[in-house]
Amino acid sequence: MCLILLAVDARPDYGVVLASNRDEWQERPASPAAWWADAPQVLAGRDLKAGGTWMGVSRAGGGLRWAAVTNVRDFARVRDNARSRGELVRSFLMGDESAAGATETAQAEASEYSPFNFLASDADGVWYASSHTDAARRLDAGVYGMSNATLDTPWPKVVAARAEFSDALAAEHVDEDGLFRILADRGTAPDADLPDTGIGRAWERALSARFIVAEGYGSRASTVLLLDRAGGGRFVERSFGEGGVPVGEEAFDL
Repeated sequence: MCLILLAVDARPDYGVVLASNRDEWQERPASPAAWWADAPQVLAGRDLKAGGTWMGVSRAGGGLRWAAVTNVRDFARVRDNARSRGELVRSFLMGDESAAGATETAQAEASEYSPFNFLASDADGVWYASSHTDAARRLDAGVYGMSNATLDTPWPKVVAARAEFSDALAAEHVDEDGLFRILADRGTAPDADLPDTGIGRAWERALSARFIVAEGYGSRASTVLLLDRAGGGRFVERSFGEGGVPVGEEAFDL
């Protein structure tokens, strides 16, 4: 997951509104969002290489819980023998640990993973942990954006997407398709605005798009999650193949 737009208690009708893109190598196998056969309380896509997931929801514990992860682009701290970052999301969705406890555990065990950002949410709120912060924290009400740096780092696509997301949240009704349009923008940032994360200018440019299309790599899934005040919600995932070609949509009323 490489772009997450998140609103916490920013509307009277929804406690959480989330829109996100998962970017990954095309060769890495994955299955689209579904209720898992081995954990029927979990709704998520699945990384078929390591068994984890990038984002999902769960009915464990009697209420809706959700979690998501992104990589942090810091190659100096990538480990060949690291645990899969998707394990953070899978463990939370399949277990009964609180969001606060799960993020605190992730923070304490951060050295066992390659760099990550981790969001977990339950009835007590939305919590955030990262390999690049000192402690887990509960997020206050507000609108957030995150890519492959820590929460609200002002990379160009995060700043622009968060502004459009905020405008969409200000409308009378949340437009699901409008949120997907925000995620679908393929425009790249000017070179002068690009971060320098050690991957070279051409890749920095390609990865500056919200929706990435590159050789062998790109945005493989876009997800919108709406959680209402009554304890229900909606989860929609659109999947994409090589070249950003749409290959399917899965929608679930929660």
